[in-house]
Amino acid sequence: MKVAVVILNYNGKGFLEKFLPSVLNYSDDAAIYVADNASTDDSVLFLKSKFPTVNLIINSENGGFAKGYNDALKHVQADYYVLLNSDIEVTPNWIQPCIDLLDSNAAIVAVQPKILAWHDRTKFEHAGAAGGFLDKNFYPFCQGRLFENTETDQ
Repeated sequence: MKVAVVILNYNGKGFLEKFLPSVLNYSDDAAIYVADNASTDDSVLFLKSKFPTVNLIINSENGGFAKGYNDALKHVQADYYVLLNSDIEVTPNWIQPCIDLLDSNAAIVAVQPKILAWHDRTKFEHAGAAGGFLDKNFYPFCQGRLFENTETDQ
C-alpha cells in the first residue's frame, strides 16, 4: 500500500461518526485505519457495524497519543503514513498534493495539508498555522496569532 491514513481514537465515537465519512469519501486509494486506544465507550462496536471496510487496530492499553500511534503503526505497512486526528473533516483532493510533493523531492520527508478552523473556515486552526516556529508554550507562531485570533487563509 502506498498511503495509509491512521486515525487514533479514544472514546471518540462522536468524532468518528461526524468526521470519518469525509475521510472515507476523499482519501482516494489510501488504506484507512482506526487505531483504538483501549476505548471504554462503544467506538469499536460502532466501527465494526457502521464502517466494516475500515481497518481496525485495537491497542491493548491507552498509552496516550505518541504511544498509541507507535503501537498502531507496528501493524501498518505503507510507503507514506498520514496521522490524522479523529476530529478532522477532510475535503476533496486533500492528500494527493502532499503525496505528489513527497514523490517529487526525496529531500522532503514530512508535509502537512492546510488546516482551517472548524468554527471559521476562512482562518487557520492554530495547529495549521504557518511559520514553522513554536512559542514557549508550544503554540505555533504565525502571522497575527494571538490565541483566539489566527491568520486568515489568503
